[in-house]
Parts: sequence; C-alpha cells; structure tokens
Amino acid sequence: MADHPSTFNAADTHREGVQWDDRASIHEADDGQGLLDGGKGLRDGTLAEMIAQVMAYPPERRGDFVIQKAGDHRLERAEIEALAARSDFPG
Repeated sequence: MADHPSTFNAADTHREGVQWDDRASIHEADDGQGLLDGGKGLRDGTLAEMIAQVMAYPPERRGDFVIQKAGDHRLERAEIEALAARSDFPG
C-alpha cells in the first residue's frame, strides 16, 4: 500500500508494507463518490488515524463508512478491520 509515486528523479517510489502515515479520509460508504468526492470527506488524517477512528465506532456502524487513501485506494469494513488487527498497527 503506497501513496502516488514521485516522478522527481523516479527515486524511492515504492516502499514495502503498510504506509500508516499516508493521507486518508473517512467517507460515508454510500456518498456517491463522483467528481467532487474529495469534498465529501467527514474527517481526514493519516491512514492509521482513520483506521483507529472507524474502529472506535460501534461494530454495527463500521460498515457505514469507508476510508479513501491517497493513491485512490478505497478501504471497506473488512480491510479496515484486518489492518487494525495487524501486530504492526500503530493505533
């Protein structure tokens, strides 16, 4: 999982593992995405912070939200919970 690669000298563009400090935002799962999707975020911060926030919701509400990570990756409930359960999760 990595952010958009840099094109400057094409150096250091891929890092192994989960990039917990990548930019991310929480969205309602059914917000329609679309052209102005970036403005529909409910909260933003690092990937680790957004995972911790979703995990703080009651289990029955977690499916109401998704995390959109820099690099156009959309994390749904199952992936969020799996990342939160990792031994290297910083939250």
